Amino acid sequence: MKIGIKRINRVTVTATVTLTAGAVLAGSAFASAAHAAAPPTPKIVAKGGFVMNDGTGKTLFTKSADTRRATGSTTKIMTALVVLSQKNVNLNSKVTIQKAYSDYIVSKNASSARLIVGDKVTVGQLLYGLMLPSGCDAAYALADKFGSGSTRAARVKSFIGKMNSTAKSLKLTNTRFDSFDGIGGGNNYSTPRDLTKIASKAMKNSTFRSIVKTKSTKQKVTTKSGGYRYMSWSNTNKMLSSYSGAIGVKTGSGPTAKYCLVFAATRKGKTVIGTVLTSSSEANRTADAKKLLDYGFKK
Repeated sequence: MKIGIKRINRVTVTATVTLTAGAVLAGSAFASAAHAAAPPTPKIVAKGGFVMNDGTGKTLFTKSADTRRATGSTTKIMTALVVLSQKNVNLNSKVTIQKAYSDYIVSKNASSARLIVGDKVTVGQLLYGLMLPSGCDAAYALADKFGSGSTRAARVKSFIGKMNSTAKSLKLTNTRFDSFDGIGGGNNYSTPRDLTKIASKAMKNSTFRSIVKTKSTKQKVTTKSGGYRYMSWSNTNKMLSSYSGAIGVKTGSGPTAKYCLVFAATRKGKTVIGTVLTSSSEANRTADAKKLLDYGFKK
């Protein structure tokens, strides 16, 4: 009987040791798998970057995220947000295109929606002209329409004031605008974090979302003589065609700003939104954005 008991004990000990060793090995395997699954932090060319989960607001990536930089035409996200935030905004209200808008484009050598003097273009159409071809003439027309004052200069100043008031209401301490389109006098700046927050706010507006995900559009506008013409606009944001799930938002460029992009994409119900500022080329800003989106979806 004693021999039997000893044998049973040996078997029990052996089994326990085997189970324990197995558990350790399994635990190590799970730990290794978890460690391997953690995506490596991407390296980007852009001098500044920020990415967040748009649903939760959780920060997913930062690189000099709070350093103030020139923003180029990504400024126009705020231009659109101010327009769409106006009480009872009428997107079908018509705006007559003034010579001042086209003169401005010529004098600044600025990106254009090719608006024609005398044409009557709706507010909704101007927003497409603003966000797709990045029309600075469309930005001017919207600032003139939605600013307050008896002169064009006063109305533009008023509109830029609304842009800054909106930034303040969003508690953005590193953002300031001195223009309606990003072609400022040296005092137009934001940060990757702030711009992402502006875009996140704008993307909550269904009209804005619909516009910025549009690859191209043809809009029928009324001519000075009462006839009509079609304006065709293509989106400067190539991510819409080259990144699965891309839904916006806005490109930007300039002598100081270099190449900028505010981007967003949705996959499996998760939306990732972010910004890269001061990248070295159009190709690099796109590559930066794709890297950051990939990383954001894995986080």
